Amino acid sequence: MASSNRPSDRPLLDRLGVKPDARVALVGLDEPWFRELLASRTRHIAVARPRKDSDLIFVRVDHRDGLARIGGLQRFLVANGAIWVIRPKGSPDIKEVDIIDAGIEAGLVDNKIASFSETLSAMRLVIPLARR
Repeated sequence: MASSNRPSDRPLLDRLGVKPDARVALVGLDEPWFRELLASRTRHIAVARPRKDSDLIFVRVDHRDGLARIGGLQRFLVANGAIWVIRPKGSPDIKEVDIIDAGIEAGLVDNKIASFSETLSAMRLVIPLARR
């Protein structure tokens, strides 16, 4: 059985569920290397403001108070889409439980955590199956 603490060998875009030609939005996430990586898989990348029917929205949140915008982002998602909340690893300003609580408040559920980079962590929030 594989250790859950061992980093994944899968490429980042695969771990994040970015499919070829996915409609992706980057909100507050200014990571040129990630935009370049995304461009290798899809040409449908919106920056700053998501487009309607986005498959994935990546939102950078550095403090708890930034989580309030998550609820409004879900209106841009397709039913089986996801919002990835990107946060600094080990930050006392925002913890996993804060994202889980914000997701619940917005009517979303968390279902995956991934290492985004050396300094950033990612948590995926989705619309519950009962509401799709």
